[in-house]
Amino acid sequence: MKRLFVLPLMFLVFGCARNHFNVPVENFTNKVRVLGVAPIMIDAGSDIRHPQKDELITLVADTNRTYDLQFVRKLKGTGNFYTVAPLDGDPRQIFANLLFRREKRDDATIHYNKYFWKNDGLRDYIRRNNLDAVMLVVVSGLGMTDKISSGNLIKSMTSEYNYLIMTAQILDANGTILWEYPNFRSRILSYDPMINLQYPDFSESDANLSATTNVKFKTLEGIRRTLDLKRKDLLRRETQESEVYGKQFDEMISLLKYDPDKEKKEAPDVEAPKPPANAVVPATP
Repeated sequence: MKRLFVLPLMFLVFGCARNHFNVPVENFTNKVRVLGVAPIMIDAGSDIRHPQKDELITLVADTNRTYDLQFVRKLKGTGNFYTVAPLDGDPRQIFANLLFRREKRDDATIHYNKYFWKNDGLRDYIRRNNLDAVMLVVVSGLGMTDKISSGNLIKSMTSEYNYLIMTAQILDANGTILWEYPNFRSRILSYDPMINLQYPDFSESDANLSATTNVKFKTLEGIRRTLDLKRKDLLRRETQESEVYGKQFDEMISLLKYDPDKEKKEAPDVEAPKPPANAVVPATP
């Protein structure tokens, strides 16, 4: 019986949503004409368990800088904004100045780190850069239970693994979250982490005829190669876009695109209510 009530509620929440913003789309498009994009930040205080944590943080910070402008170009391509401005500054310092607190969340089975920012610092940052709103993108560490299969799909192992994830928010000078990723306004919720920092070593357990499989951390060089792995075009030629970052960017862009003309065309016609079958229809004089 419980499911009979839950499913209609989910339809009302997700099925009727016409946009992925936390405010009416018209309010967003009218209000946010100049969007600033802060450098992609990494949360060094989050749950990053790699034994070479400091070196990993440096690696990710460098990689973030490599793909910052690619994301800005994708945002410009949406046509949603009059200007999309990449902002200068040290991402570590920006993060330290703005962060109020983080909160590990499990919302509708989606695990992520949600960030809350200092109102005064955020307001000053937006006004100092002459923006309508700012987009803050954070890479952070997160531990969560997952099931990973071997390359040949014969074996699998459920355990807690350490991931790097990417989250993002668009906020105004009042601290209002106008849009966020992961996004909970889709009909079907999905959210993929950037990269798993660990793996089950099935080869080791097979070689030793062991009934147990150890979970190991990937090497820094292996993580570097994964982050730098380039996408290929339709002709299988290597592009300049990272597969890992590109997937995250594309998912965010898909939740930011909005065509008001298309929405108006696709809006269903509202029919006049029909009288009940037993209603008395007055005679025409």
